[in-house]
Amino acid sequence: MRIVIAGAGEVGRHLAKMLSGEEHDLVVIDNDPERLKAVSNSIDLLTIEGNANSIAHLKEAKIHKADLFIGVTYSEDVNINSAILSKRLGAKKCISRIDNQEYLLPANKELFENLGVDYMIYPEKIAAKEVVGLLAETGSTEMVEFSGGKLHMYVIRLDKDAPIINKTLRELSPGDKGLEYRAVAITRQGQTIVPSGDDIFEEHDLVYVISSKVGLKELYKYSGKKQFEVRNIMILGGSRIGRKTADALGKQHYVKLIEADRQKSYRLSNILNNTLVINGDGTDMELLKQEGLDKMDAFIAVTENAETNILSCLLAKQMGVKRTIAEVENMGYIHLAEKIGVDTIINKKLITASRIFRFTMSEEVSSIKCLTGTEAEVMEFMVKVDAPATKGTLSEINFPRDAKIGGVIRGKNAFIAHGETVIKPYDRVVIFALPGAIHTIGKFFN
Repeated sequence: MRIVIAGAGEVGRHLAKMLSGEEHDLVVIDNDPERLKAVSNSIDLLTIEGNANSIAHLKEAKIHKADLFIGVTYSEDVNINSAILSKRLGAKKCISRIDNQEYLLPANKELFENLGVDYMIYPEKIAAKEVVGLLAETGSTEMVEFSGGKLHMYVIRLDKDAPIINKTLRELSPGDKGLEYRAVAITRQGQTIVPSGDDIFEEHDLVYVISSKVGLKELYKYSGKKQFEVRNIMILGGSRIGRKTADALGKQHYVKLIEADRQKSYRLSNILNNTLVINGDGTDMELLKQEGLDKMDAFIAVTENAETNILSCLLAKQMGVKRTIAEVENMGYIHLAEKIGVDTIINKKLITASRIFRFTMSEEVSSIKCLTGTEAEVMEFMVKVDAPATKGTLSEINFPRDAKIGGVIRGKNAFIAHGETVIKPYDRVVIFALPGAIHTIGKFFN
C-alpha cells in the first residue's frame, strides 16, 4: 500500500513508525526539515520538504498512486485542503484530522465526502468519550469495547493487596473452559508480554483482560478492585477535551471546572449550563484544596501542560480522590505518569493513530485500538470462509506466540476463548497483539 502522510509532527511520526514494519511504501510531507530529519533517521521512507497544499509537492509524492492520504499537520485547513487536492489528483482514500465539531454534523460530513475527504478525525471528541466511558468502569485504567459491548478489554493495575499477586495465570484460570474473562497480556516495568500459564502476577503489573460483562464482577474480585459510584467530578482545564467532558457529564454528575484564562472562563460558564466554572490557576494547589478537591470522586486534568496534569493528579490521589485521569501528550512522560500513580493517561496522538491505523489494515479488521503505555494493539477481526483459523482448535493452529485470541463474538453471543475453542467462519475474534505479530495474524482469518 502506498501511503502519503502530510505532517511529520508527533502524530505523523507515530503513524509512520506503526506502518513502517508492514512493507508499505511511505511518503511524508512537511515544511520543517528538522521534523523530516527526525522521522527519516529512524524509519525507512521518502521525505519531501514542502507544503502539503502544493500540487507540485503532492505530484512529487506520486499522489496519483496513493492508496491512502493522511492529513495530520498542525493546521486543520491544510489537512482538509490537501485531502481534497489529493483525491482530485488520484488518491484512493483521504483522511484528515480536524478541530471543528461542526464538520462532523451529518449534513456537513456528506459535503466533505463529496469534496473528497473520506473520513475526518476529531481527537478531542474521541478523548472526551473515552473519559466518560472510563468513569462508568471505575475499576479499570483503560477500556475498549467490541461489537457494541458484547466483549470488553479492561486494563487493571495490580495493587499490593490484590488477591492474585504471586499467583500464576494457571492458578487463576484452571482448565480455562467456562470462564467469562481471560488475561491476554501483562505490562511490567515498561515491557509487555503475552503470558503463559506459568507466568506470575506481580505488584504494579498492568494486566490486559478480555471479559464479558458477566465476568467483570469476578475479575474485580481477583484483582482487588472495587466499583464505586462517581458523583463529584473536578476538571482542570477548559480545553476542548475538558469542555466536551463537562458537557457530557454535567447532566448526571456534579461537575466543577477550573480554567486559568478569565475570558475563556466566562465563555465556558455561558456554554456549560450544568457545570460550575471557576477562574483560577490550576497550578495553585491551595486553590484546588479550597475548591473541595478532597470531596471529589474523580479528578480529570486536561490542561495543555503535561507536568501540571500529572502533578495535580498526584495531589488529588494524596487528598483521597479515587479516580484520576491526566492528558499527557509528551510520549516520554506516559510511563512516568503511570509509574507514580496516575490512574489513566489520555493521549490524543495514540487516539488519532488508532483511528487512522484501521484504514491501513485488511478489510477483516473491524476495529483496532493502540494502547497507552505499550506498543501493543487490540483488534477485532472478521473470520472469512476457509480461513486457516477455522482448521482446528486454537491450540492446533500455531497462532503467533506474541498474540492471543481473548474472545469470540458469534452472532448475538460472545464467549471467552480457550485452547479447545474452534473458530468458525463469520466469527468476530478479539485479539491482543505485540508489534512483532501484528503483521502476520491477518493471514489466519483471511
